[in-house]
Amino acid sequence: MELVEEMGEKRVVVDKAYLYEEDKPLTVCKTSLFYTGDGFAAYDCHGDIIFRVDSYGPDTRDNDEFVLMDATGKCLLTVKRKRPTLHQRWEGFLGERSDGQKPIFSVRRSSIIGRCTMEIEVYDETGEEYTIDGDFSQRNCLIYDTKKRTVAEIKRKVDLSMNVMLGRDVFTLEIKPGFDGAFAMGLVLVLDQINGDDPVEIGDEQVHPFVED
Repeated sequence: MELVEEMGEKRVVVDKAYLYEEDKPLTVCKTSLFYTGDGFAAYDCHGDIIFRVDSYGPDTRDNDEFVLMDATGKCLLTVKRKRPTLHQRWEGFLGERSDGQKPIFSVRRSSIIGRCTMEIEVYDETGEEYTIDGDFSQRNCLIYDTKKRTVAEIKRKVDLSMNVMLGRDVFTLEIKPGFDGAFAMGLVLVLDQINGDDPVEIGDEQVHPFVED
């Protein structure tokens, strides 16, 4: 698949501050290893936190709604499951969602049975559409546009110093030039919920993010 390389073709959905001029790999860590989807942190190659989703545990938050924040705690995006729905449709709202607010995008399974692709529709003047293909439970996904150009990739993370593949609770989100990183991280939250019944591999000890060479 062709990569998005032309910076003139920018895809701002959530915040233009998260558009990058070159490939931007983020290390994404589950901050709780006990409950699906209730905590994430994303770090850049310098070890600085870029995004976070705080963990509140299974009894103290709405499991159908999650808020993506920046490093300072500013609300960037809310993703919420739309009910009732056969295709596990989720919707994204700018900032912290309020009653009556209109979504800026939606994500849904392309089929109600079996493993399938995810279809994304952006609600703006462009009406841009994207597809997610792969297996998120194995941290192996591509996000691409209608021209089959890869805009983001989710993959297993390798510790180069030890030449070992880390567990699935730590993985890489690689954002291609011109694509909205906050939007991409919001899609990770949705994927984690849709694939929530898949087992999460937990190693003997929690792995912390590290600075890459």
